[in-house]
Amino acid sequence: MSIIISDEILQSAQMSETELRQEIALLLFERGKLSLGQASKLAQIRQWQFQSLLASRQIPIHYDVAEFEADLHTLRELGRL
Repeated sequence: MSIIISDEILQSAQMSETELRQEIALLLFERGKLSLGQASKLAQIRQWQFQSLLASRQIPIHYDVAEFEADLHTLRELGRL
C-alpha cells in the first residue's frame, strides 16, 4: 500500500518526507502498533539509529518479561550464558 502526501502538506507541516516517516514510525512504535524492527523500516533507518531517536524523545523501548526470557533462552542455546 502506498500513501501519497502532497508537497503542500509537507510544506504546511514544515517537514521533509524523511521527518514525516520518522514521526509516524515513532508514534506507531510508542502506541505499540509496530515493533522496533517494523518502525525502523518505516523510518528507513537502522534499528540502532531508531533506538537513538527513541532515546532523544524519551520514548521507552518495549521489552517485557516474555521477551527477556526468550532472549535468555536464545543465549543459552548459543552457549553464551
